[in-house]
Amino acid sequence: MFMFQQIKTVGKINLRCVANNTRCQHTSNAAKPEPETDEEGFRILDLKKKKSSLPPRRRSTPVAVMPPRETRMPVDQTWSDVWPGPRTFHPASVPLPLRQGINKLGAPPSKWANAELLKIPNFLHLTPPAIKKHCQALKRFCTEWPKGLETEEQMKKHFPLEVISFDYCYSSPSIRNPSARIITIKFPLSRLKFDKHSKDKFLRLVGERYDAVTDTVTIVTDKCPLKMQNYDYALYLLTALYHESWIVEPWEKDKSEADLEYYDWENSRSKENVISLLKNRNEETELNSPVVNEYKEAVINLFDEGENDYNINRYKEASTALLFST
Repeated sequence: MFMFQQIKTVGKINLRCVANNTRCQHTSNAAKPEPETDEEGFRILDLKKKKSSLPPRRRSTPVAVMPPRETRMPVDQTWSDVWPGPRTFHPASVPLPLRQGINKLGAPPSKWANAELLKIPNFLHLTPPAIKKHCQALKRFCTEWPKGLETEEQMKKHFPLEVISFDYCYSSPSIRNPSARIITIKFPLSRLKFDKHSKDKFLRLVGERYDAVTDTVTIVTDKCPLKMQNYDYALYLLTALYHESWIVEPWEKDKSEADLEYYDWENSRSKENVISLLKNRNEETELNSPVVNEYKEAVINLFDEGENDYNINRYKEASTALLFST
């Protein structure tokens, strides 16, 4: 390391160091101007320096700005090349006189420097020609539609289980919507194989989830945090309900007619009374005759639905028709 001691000189010292060869060059400039002195010879201190004149400002060279792209767009261009995917709105790329916002003194603000158009999502990439172009590109990866599933009835016949879910798209800091995890499954009860006991037990297990008008069972699951978990849980509930309905508990065999949740016509005393009545009258009326079936339905509705004006009047008319039938 080289150390140089500064000596009072008039001039300027330039040091240039080159690797392995240090060379010092001394150049002298013109003598500095002597400081001003007063009449007694004392130096006048310039405590408040005068401001020198400012250097001339550099003139900014104007930059040539390209005109908006919308002014140079041909009419027959391919829009999917301009807007291939989802992106924020750009006014220079969209050749449409769009307006968004509120202006109390005139028309809504134009698309230039309009923050309202930047905030909302746009679907300019989902034009019909662009969708058709994507479908043509994906067509080679698709298989033919299965034969035998041309109509809605055929689909329900081969695939009776219907799974319903929803996906949401909205403006929010989070892309997840809590309602997207809900899963709903629907299926017709007639597609499941039951006997009399298992069907009755299955209906009592599902409760209000069964619609007797459409013969449809609806199960909704929303307890799990993920959609796939709720889907698996819904299928588990369906499997558990079906297998549980076929299980006959020991206490179920000891149930009497008064303990049944429904009116059992086959083992009821009303059926025995009808058979006894027909035998006493020496009539060959079968148990499947319209008169007996009407009386059977009236008795079942009276016990299952309870006593009301309609059921009582129906039971009265069915009993009268059975007694006075010839």
